[in-house]
Order: sequence, then C-alpha cells, then structure tokens
Amino acid sequence: MRFFAHHGCFGEEKTIGNYFIVDFAAETDMTAASESDDLSDALNYQLIYDIVKEEMAVPSNLLEHVAGRILRRFRQRFPDIAKASVSISKLNPPLGGEVGASKVTMYL
Repeated sequence: MRFFAHHGCFGEEKTIGNYFIVDFAAETDMTAASESDDLSDALNYQLIYDIVKEEMAVPSNLLEHVAGRILRRFRQRFPDIAKASVSISKLNPPLGGEVGASKVTMYL
C-alpha cells in the first residue's frame, strides 16, 4: 500500500510530507473461507486497507508508533489472527545522503 503522509521527527517532515509503503501480512485459519467462497469468512482486504489508511493519516514522530497503532487496530478488528506483521518504509528519507528507504517491521 502506498500513502503520502506526514511522519517524522523533523518539522519539515511533518510540513512537507513524504511517501510511504506499508506491507501487511497475517496468519489465520482460512478453512471457512476456502470452503464457503464468502467474504464474511475471510480477512477483508478493503477493511485492512481502510485501517492502514486511517492510521497513516495521523502524523507521528516514529514509524514504530504508526506500526504499533496499526497492529493494535488489527488485533481489535480481527481477534482470530494468529500472527501479523506490518512493515512501513519511508521513501527517500531526509538523512543527508542518498537513501532509498528507511523501514521498520513489527509483529503481533
């Protein structure tokens, strides 16, 4: 998922903003969905996207804070998830040199 957001410790980052890539992965029992072919038995990708979009819209100093909020929201919305991870990459972070991205990954 790609978002334009305002995360960072420096004032310019919160004012100017930057592009971020968010990757989400989860492990859960998908037996019911594999048998029913019914979205209500599966992890709804649209709901996942909506949660990530809402949390990415809240400016934060640290990507760790954003990732933690996302994982807490997933745990609340999808309590049957056995494991989950979220990675957030800040593209071209302002570190004084050429850096493709800085990235954090957190796990449930």
